[in-house]
Amino acid sequence: MGKLENKKRIVIKVGTSTLCYKTGNLNIRRVRRLVEVMSDLKNQGKDIIFVTSGAVGIGVGKAGFTQRPKDMPTKQACAAIGQCELMNIYDREFGRYNHTVAQILVTRDVISNKIRHENAFNTLHRLLEMGVIPVINANDTVSIEQLDFDENDTLSAVTAQLCEADLLVILTDVDGLYDKNPSLPDAKHIPLVHKLTDEMIAAAGEKGSELASGGMLTKLEAAKIAGESNIPTVIINGDCPENLYGIFDESAKFTLFELEN
Repeated sequence: MGKLENKKRIVIKVGTSTLCYKTGNLNIRRVRRLVEVMSDLKNQGKDIIFVTSGAVGIGVGKAGFTQRPKDMPTKQACAAIGQCELMNIYDREFGRYNHTVAQILVTRDVISNKIRHENAFNTLHRLLEMGVIPVINANDTVSIEQLDFDENDTLSAVTAQLCEADLLVILTDVDGLYDKNPSLPDAKHIPLVHKLTDEMIAAAGEKGSELASGGMLTKLEAAKIAGESNIPTVIINGDCPENLYGIFDESAKFTLFELEN
């Protein structure tokens, strides 16, 4: 496995299952630890780009719902409530470590629309030049295509391409890719992937969280998209944010995708 310690520009994606309890309410302790670790990594000289899910999940909790709504207008309303709460939290928590954040809300046409792609590219690169941490989410209040990026796994890969990242890190609720459902006792962890096989895709299975909208399949797709730009991807358990340190000294358990083009 190649050394990752010298990777400088890091896109870190966190999903709803990492940010929230099963109630939909924010896991405050974990979010604070996550922000502390990302701030520390930035203090080491790394560029941090933070792709966050959770707007709908947190909005559900703050709006008083006990489960994720089914109809699109209510989902979008929850996204609007939750996004405000998310940025309030991130601005406050990163501010404790003297780091400035900026919000970027993206719709899927940032990929296909040349002007929007160029604007997003320029904004991201200028923010990084300014030492700011971009906080990126899908603009779920105006875009309804699957609301809009499959739990932001695809968005994280597109973001990695836009900012010309050295590494994409996807935090989830498992230790990476397994050869079968990781809840099975004989499931084997796969530490390094050079090629996505049909067996891997079949074993990726279904989503595991009621609040999340993604699953391992969308994470494999993200690794594939990032790999097209020769950007390696790490899938790692986000339950312990300190695991992020273990990526760079390779002491943590994770799956590294270094896909061959």
